Amino acid sequence: MAEARQKPAAEATVAIDRAFTDRLGELRLGPARGHGDPVRDGSALTVGAALELFAAQMGSRHLDLTAKWLRERGQGFYTIGSSGHEGNAAVAAALRPTDPALLHYRSGAFYLARAAQAAGSNGLMDVLLGLCGAADEPIAGGRHKVFGNRDLSVIPQTSTIASHLPRAVGVAFSIANAAKRGLPTTWPRDSVVVCSFGDASANHSTAVGAINAAAWCAWQHLPLPLLLVCEDNGLGISVRTPAGWVAAAYANRPGLRYFSADGTDLAATYDAARAAAEYVRTRRAPAFLHLSVVRYLGHAGSDVEVAYRPRAEIAAEMDRDPLLSSARQLVAAGALTPNQVLQRYEQVRRQVRALAEEAMSHPRLTSSAQIMAPLAPRRPADVARAAAVTAHCGHRSEVFGGGLPEDEGPLTLSLAINRTLTDIMAADPTVTVFGEDVGLKGGVYGVTRGLQRRFGPARVFDTLLDEQTILGLANGAAISGLLPIPEIQYLAYLHNAEDQVRGEAASLSFFSTGQYRNPQVIRIAGLAYQKGFGGHFHNDNAVGVLRDVPGLVIAVPARADDAAGMLRTCVAAARIDGTVSVFLEPIALYHTRDLYEPGDGQWLAAYPPPGQWPHGHIPIGRARGYGESGDLALVTFGNGVPMSLRVARRLAKTGYRVRVIDLRWLAPLPIDDLLSAAAATDRVLVVDETRRSGGVAEGIIAALADSRYRGQVARVTSHDSFIPLGDAALDVLVRESDIEHAARELLGA
Repeated sequence: MAEARQKPAAEATVAIDRAFTDRLGELRLGPARGHGDPVRDGSALTVGAALELFAAQMGSRHLDLTAKWLRERGQGFYTIGSSGHEGNAAVAAALRPTDPALLHYRSGAFYLARAAQAAGSNGLMDVLLGLCGAADEPIAGGRHKVFGNRDLSVIPQTSTIASHLPRAVGVAFSIANAAKRGLPTTWPRDSVVVCSFGDASANHSTAVGAINAAAWCAWQHLPLPLLLVCEDNGLGISVRTPAGWVAAAYANRPGLRYFSADGTDLAATYDAARAAAEYVRTRRAPAFLHLSVVRYLGHAGSDVEVAYRPRAEIAAEMDRDPLLSSARQLVAAGALTPNQVLQRYEQVRRQVRALAEEAMSHPRLTSSAQIMAPLAPRRPADVARAAAVTAHCGHRSEVFGGGLPEDEGPLTLSLAINRTLTDIMAADPTVTVFGEDVGLKGGVYGVTRGLQRRFGPARVFDTLLDEQTILGLANGAAISGLLPIPEIQYLAYLHNAEDQVRGEAASLSFFSTGQYRNPQVIRIAGLAYQKGFGGHFHNDNAVGVLRDVPGLVIAVPARADDAAGMLRTCVAAARIDGTVSVFLEPIALYHTRDLYEPGDGQWLAAYPPPGQWPHGHIPIGRARGYGESGDLALVTFGNGVPMSLRVARRLAKTGYRVRVIDLRWLAPLPIDDLLSAAAATDRVLVVDETRRSGGVAEGIIAALADSRYRGQVARVTSHDSFIPLGDAALDVLVRESDIEHAARELLGA
C-alpha cells in the first residue's frame, strides 16, 4: 500500500520539475532592462529585486523536491511543501525584516526571501535541518519542522489550522497598545504584523473569530497594524473551496481593507503586497491580501492527488506555475535568457542537494532530557526574588488610595486577589489585565473592581465576547514584551478556546527552544459549589484537560493569604521563566468568611505584603498543611479544603489526629510535600472535587504508588457528570458527609 502511494507522489514530483524545464524554450527574450528598471511597465518591482525573489522561489521549489528525496531515504520527516505558492516571496519583499511574521506552512518562499534580507542567514539550510529533525536547527532544534527564526522576526507556528491568527491579532494590538503607553516592545513601533494562511483555514472558526476581532478593533478606531495574507489554492487537502467564496466573505468586511492579486504573478503580487503593507503601516489598520495561487505535489507526501482530482485538471494548472511566470517576466525584461534560467535552476538544485546531504549528517535529539529542556525551566530562587518586588511606598500608597491592604484587616479570597493584582500592576507597568467585563464592571464577581480606575483603560480593558480572542491577545501580548493577565469568566467557557493554551501558549517555548516565550497568568473562575446560581456552565469541575498540558502551571488557591502569594509567584514565574499559568479561582470561596460556624470569620486572612514570609511568596509545587500528623492525612484542594477541615475537626473530637494537606498546585503536583505527609501516617484519603475519571486523585494515588507507599489509600470524588441546577448538584459532587464516611472507614471507626 505504501509503495502504491509513493508511486503517484514520485510521478508528480517528476512532472512538476519537467514541466518547468521543458517549457523554458517557449520563452521569448525581450529588450534588456537595467537592474533598477521595472521588470515590466507599470510595476514597482525592479529587475534586480525580481532576480532576488526568483532565487528564493527556485530555492523553495527545490526544497520541496528535496524533501521528497529525503523522505524516500528515511532521512526527512516532513513533506508539506510550498510548490505553487512561491509568489509569497514578493510579500516578504514588500515588508521589512523586522516586521513580525506568523507564516502558513506553505510560505516557504517568503521565509527564504526574508532570510536573504539578513546578512549571514542561510534560509535553505534552516529548512533542511528542520526537515531532517536536526538538533541544531535554529528554531525548534529538531522538535518539529517549522518556519521560525528569532533573528528574522519569524514566529514559529503549530500545525493546528488557523491557531496562529488570534496570536497575530494580539501582536498587532499589543504593538499599538504599548506605543500608547510609552512602553518598548519586542518589535519596532511602526511594525506591520503579517500572518499568512490558506483558503481552507479562512473558514475555520478560529480564523473567522480572529479576523472578526481585527475588524471589530478597526471599527472602533483602535490601532491594529495587521496584514492578513490568504494564499488561496482552492483546496483544503481534497475539499474544494467554492469559487469566489473567499472574496465574497472578506472583500467587503467593515473595518478590513481588501487587496487581491494573482499570486502566481510575481510583479502583480509585489505591487498588491506593497500597497497593502503601506496601507497597514500608515493607517495602523488591518488589511486582507487575497492571493490566487495553485497547489502542486498534493497536500503532503502521503496524499495521492489523482484520487480526487482529474489528471487533466492537474496538468492544466502547470500553466500557472509561479516559477514559469517569474522566468517569463525576467526573460521578457532581457534580464536572463531561457538557458540562463535553466542554468540557475539546476545550480539551485545542486546547492540544495549538497546542503541536504550535509544536513543528514547533523546530530538529532537523543534523550528525553534533551527534548524537554525548553519545556518548563524553573529558577525558583530568581522567582522568589521577583515575587518580592514591590512599588515604592509612596506609589503603592497612592494606588491603594492612601491606605495599604495589610492594614485593612482580614480579607476574603476575592478581595485578596484584587489587592494582589493592584500591587502587581503598581510594581510592573507591563502587566495588563483584560477580558469580558473586567473594566468598569470589575468582573462578574467584582474581582477586578477598581483596577481600571487606578491604572487606566489602556491597562485594564474589556474585550469582545470571544475566549479565543482573549487568549490569542494574551499570546500576542506576551511575545511582544507585555505581561498579560487575561480573565476567562468561567472554566466551562475555556474549553472552546483551550487550544490557545495547549497548542499555542504552552508549546511555543518547546518549539522555539526557549527563544520565544508566552509569559502569562490566565485567571479563570471555576469549580463548583456555587449557591444561588449554577448549572454546569457556571460550576464546571473538569480540570483534566489542563493537567495534561506539558509545562503548564495550575494554581488553585483556597484562601486569601494563599491567593496573594500564589498569584505573585505565578506572575514572577512568567517574568523570570516565561511560565504559562492557569490561576483557577474557586467561585464558591470568593466571598466565604466563615469556616466552622456562622460569624466565626475563620476563612478570612490578613493580606501578606510582597516579601513577607511565608505567604508573600509561595513556591510552585509546595503544599500547605493544617493540623497534627498521626492517624490520617486528608489530601485535597480548592473547595475540598474547608470541607476537609470541618471533617478533621469532628474527627479530632473523637480522638483522631488528622492532618489536612492543601495541594494548592495541581500542576506540577507538590509530590515531595505529599509524600512527606503520607510518610507520617499509614492512611491517606484523597478528597477530589473534580471527576472520578480524569480527575486529580488519579495522579496523587499514582504518585503514592510510584513511591511504594505501603499505607492504606482511598479517595472520594465527584461523579463523572456535568453539574445540574440547584440542590441537585450536591448529588453528583463530593459532600462533607462523603468525606467523613470515607475517613471513618479508613480509620475503622
